Amino acid sequence: MQESANIRLDWERETRTGVGEAVLAQSKTLVQLVEIVRMTLERDERLFVTRLCADKAADISIKFPTGFHYHPPSHTAVIGEPALGSAPLEDVAIVAAGTSDVQVAMEAAQTLRFHGYEPKLIADVGVAGLWRLMERLDEIRQARVIIAAAGMEGALFSVLGGLVAAPVIAVPTSVGYGVSEGGKAALSSALASCSPGIVTVNIDNGFGAAIAALKILRLSDAASS
Repeated sequence: MQESANIRLDWERETRTGVGEAVLAQSKTLVQLVEIVRMTLERDERLFVTRLCADKAADISIKFPTGFHYHPPSHTAVIGEPALGSAPLEDVAIVAAGTSDVQVAMEAAQTLRFHGYEPKLIADVGVAGLWRLMERLDEIRQARVIIAAAGMEGALFSVLGGLVAAPVIAVPTSVGYGVSEGGKAALSSALASCSPGIVTVNIDNGFGAAIAALKILRLSDAASS
């Protein structure tokens, strides 16, 4: 454990859980984030940052021109060595229903890359044009774990669950309006699905979906070795 100015970084987390230390930036001040970067780089550690806005990232980059790597499409960053996935593409497929769901999908992708997996991202295959999903189905079926991100009514989760053998981790997104606003309709759809083998994380939680996929893969690898 490393402490400074009410900040406690848990460098033993990876040893305990197999998952590296991560920080949610959304509610943190720039001063707190700068201190977190400084603490991480001083120890020559790696740390993953989620929900980091571009303005704060730009300010941090000025103070730390090396060792801080921001990924604008996902609003994530890596402190220390950059995220480089190396495991086969076929291990994880991340399926985004619409282009508007890609940010959440990219958060999941960057999380997996930070931990050494290079996922395959398949975007804009929502059920409004089912042929788009069917065109990519053979690729999706190669994955050992599937992360699906969808807003609106969240129909993609049930459709995928009925077409693939791999577990599907549903990520409801806050994309939508009216009764779909805020992602609650998509969350209800994921939880109420009659397609077996679907598990669900919180709304917009691409990070949590990626960690769940990571643990499934590692347990599977350990069992087969």
